[in-house]
Amino acid sequence: MKKIGITGQGGFVGYHLYNKLMLEPQSYKLIVFERSFFSSVGKMKNFVSQCDVIVHLAAVNRHSNPEVIYNTNIDLVEKLILALESSASSPHIIFASSTQEKLENHYGNSKLTGSMLLENWAEKNNGKYTKLIIPNVYGPFGRPYYNSVVATFCHQLTHKEQPEIKQDSELKLVYVGELVDSIITCFKQNDLVNHKSSNTIIVPHSKEIKVSKLLNTLSEFRDNYFGRGIFPNISDSFNLNLFITFLCYVNHSELFPFNLEKNTDDRGSFVETIKLNSGGQVSFSTTKPDITRGNHYHTQKVERFAVIKGKALIELRRIGTDETLSFELDGNSPSFVDMPIWYTHNIKNIGDDDLYTIFWINEEFDVNNPDTYFEKV
Repeated sequence: MKKIGITGQGGFVGYHLYNKLMLEPQSYKLIVFERSFFSSVGKMKNFVSQCDVIVHLAAVNRHSNPEVIYNTNIDLVEKLILALESSASSPHIIFASSTQEKLENHYGNSKLTGSMLLENWAEKNNGKYTKLIIPNVYGPFGRPYYNSVVATFCHQLTHKEQPEIKQDSELKLVYVGELVDSIITCFKQNDLVNHKSSNTIIVPHSKEIKVSKLLNTLSEFRDNYFGRGIFPNISDSFNLNLFITFLCYVNHSELFPFNLEKNTDDRGSFVETIKLNSGGQVSFSTTKPDITRGNHYHTQKVERFAVIKGKALIELRRIGTDETLSFELDGNSPSFVDMPIWYTHNIKNIGDDDLYTIFWINEEFDVNNPDTYFEKV
């Protein structure tokens, strides 16, 4: 079992990497890291001495004073190296650098200098060092005004703010899930290649798009989703990843349950539950009183629960947090709730009669890759 430590464990990329590794407890043991460790030589020494691999993600990306960015990032690297040398530890160090290395700015310079320091450590101590040159990263739970323009636009569009394009440049983007896979592949390959020196890997971008086109696409998501509950065409990977990201900025407690229009005449009632521009799988279930379904989460699926008869309680909780969102739905006024990724969720019949629910998910169930992980809300 490989023991993995992640500096910046609670950050944007760290959150996704940590949770992805948690899905394979038979292969990885995660050594918990806290930001406060950097303030204690003893805690840093204890941390590094337990690890087979350390992914160094901790860094400052933005600050009003550019010198703070440079000085802080170099300080974090130096404290990591001090702990490695003073504890005589030599785990495989994977350093998250950036394509901004080539730019004349304090962040890029801090990454370039930090990489040189770690490379020198590896050569001097017979260690293993890999530098990842990473493009712009986007994905769920990124901090707006900090991690990426995608995070900023998604936050603004879902919170009734007006986005502004300062420079209509061409963006080279990688989805956070794709980056996490690259990191995991990096230390898996280390088992096959017994290298003792430094190695550089350029993480490829998976999408190139102008800022204006990105904003137009996200604006269409907002207009169709908030106004009419319509899903966009998510048949290609970028649109799927972008929409998954968009959904995670929606204020669920305000938007849901999303009430559906019920058309009734002497024949009965008619309700449109799902409008979409791509395929997937539609299912139907009945649930007996007091029975709960679900208590699981997905890492790459879009899902909708629409209650059409009976009374239901739907609960959601983001993995790694304690806050639970609860929604009561009644089939007499049909409504739905959509499930973001990395949120464990369930649905319980809280009525006296059978509960009727329609489920839609953006892909057919694959028994060999179910992307379904059980955890109680």
